[in-house]
Amino acid sequence: MSDSAPLRVFLVVVDETPEHRVAVRYAARRAAHTGGRVAMLYVIEPAELQHFQAIEELARTERWEAAEELLHALCDEIAPIAGSMPIVYIREGRTHDAMLQLINEEPAISVLVLAAGTGPEGPGPLITYLTTGRLAARLRIPITIVPGGLSLDQVDQLS
Repeated sequence: MSDSAPLRVFLVVVDETPEHRVAVRYAARRAAHTGGRVAMLYVIEPAELQHFQAIEELARTERWEAAEELLHALCDEIAPIAGSMPIVYIREGRTHDAMLQLINEEPAISVLVLAAGTGPEGPGPLITYLTTGRLAARLRIPITIVPGGLSLDQVDQLS
């Protein structure tokens, strides 16, 4: 890769679903093959019970700690695969809003990688949100949707 070529950054939204690991692995392999980097976004959604301030603050702290722990473990796992340490973002708010804001703020992000859910409820709320209506047409980057039911070996073969 020449010095003038822009760095490709593969953004993965990480959550508590099992399929996020497939998306992270795919992004890491693509980053390794293209000289790019992986960025991981974890969004802490607002709690439903906002009128109990002390309880909400404790729950918020616990959610931040869980996010940091998950992202740290993923960084340790995929940095050797990707060839560099991933960029990590933790945001608060609605997942789709935080993701779109990050994409708009960070011009280096060039591909969004998501894994489709494997349950009966469909591909997942984020994929549904992005692929219905006109939102996908307004994104400035392509979306790669990886089947969430793939094994890590299958991901390695595809990427």
